[in-house]
Amino acid sequence: MTAKIGYDDVEVGTELPAQTFPVTRATLVRYAGASGDFNPIHWNEKFAKEVGLPDVIAHGMFTMAEAIRVVTDWLGDPGAVVEYGVRFTKPVVVPNDDQGALIEVSAKVAAKLDDNTVRVDLTATSAGQKVLGMSRAVVRLA
Repeated sequence: MTAKIGYDDVEVGTELPAQTFPVTRATLVRYAGASGDFNPIHWNEKFAKEVGLPDVIAHGMFTMAEAIRVVTDWLGDPGAVVEYGVRFTKPVVVPNDDQGALIEVSAKVAAKLDDNTVRVDLTATSAGQKVLGMSRAVVRLA
């Protein structure tokens, strides 16, 4: 696969299509099974509250993975991601109801770099709070 976006077709400030990702307790259980991370803070409300959390929280790596989907969907090729890093700033709290939580992600091209690469800065929020800080990806364009 190759990125579907051309280097000459973007400028600093180009906004990627924003996306919203729903997260339920069932989502967290499936992710725990796939990742092998069965920490009870991700599925056991009683335990999460006993350790000082407001409720069950989403896995940090799950949140990070959902956020980069905005970039990979825009690119059309997940292999075009050269670097990706974040800081976890707030947890995504997932209540035990039919709605769960939402992770809202927006992104824009922040810098054009060498070798047909650009830096994309992402903003991820949940319940009005920024959940990822310094969320940046370097991607190779066509």
